[in-house]
Amino acid sequence: MAKEPRVVTAALIIIGNEILSGRTKDKNMGFIADRLTDLGIRMMEVRVVADIPADIVDAVNTLRARYNYVFTTGGIGPTHDDITADCIAQAFGVGISEHPEAVKLLSARYKNPADFTEARRRMTRVPHGGVLVDNPVSTAPGFRVENVYTFAGIPVVMQAMFGSIEHELVGGDPLLSRAVSAFLPEGIIAQPLEKIEKNFPGIEAGSYPFQRDGKFGSQLVLRSTDADLLDRATDALKAVIVELGGEPIEV
Repeated sequence: MAKEPRVVTAALIIIGNEILSGRTKDKNMGFIADRLTDLGIRMMEVRVVADIPADIVDAVNTLRARYNYVFTTGGIGPTHDDITADCIAQAFGVGISEHPEAVKLLSARYKNPADFTEARRRMTRVPHGGVLVDNPVSTAPGFRVENVYTFAGIPVVMQAMFGSIEHELVGGDPLLSRAVSAFLPEGIIAQPLEKIEKNFPGIEAGSYPFQRDGKFGSQLVLRSTDADLLDRATDALKAVIVELGGEPIEV
């Protein structure tokens, strides 16, 4: 009997009106998803939430109960509308105050006391019980409360923060994938692809249409934690493509 794969899951909450308005284009989701996949952690859900405290709190509480890890990006800067830290504290039902180590870090960065303004001091506020996440780019730290990691929204800072906690993340069995393209429309390949998924339990199958050189085709992706099963299903998929008059192109 095949061993059940160990599945570890995650979700991402992207916070900020500027993302929803289109003024700022999110560049964090793809990076986090790629790194989590490499670690054997499956990104299961992504939410983009406005700067509305009740909505942020609801998203945090819903997702932290559903998944092994939750990551948030945005809303921990120095301005009045940076409310993520307060919302995380509210979600966990704890207080929030300046973290002594964060104060020490930023005091060292702004050697002139006048430069360490009240606005900048806001970035030292951490929910009680939170653990600092190192920020090697601009010093002001993120933080973790239980399974929720809170990062800055600026991509270069977020990436550095993620790199500082990556060693803490424990993944499951890696989800492997094979991709095969063919100049066959989805309407023709859909039912055979569904049959392959049924004939090979443990396989996830997806179809993604494309148009190239004026012709329509489908990129077919099979996923599994079992490499041997994935190889057998891929061979079966290639055979089906040939039967349908196509030419399988492994990507």
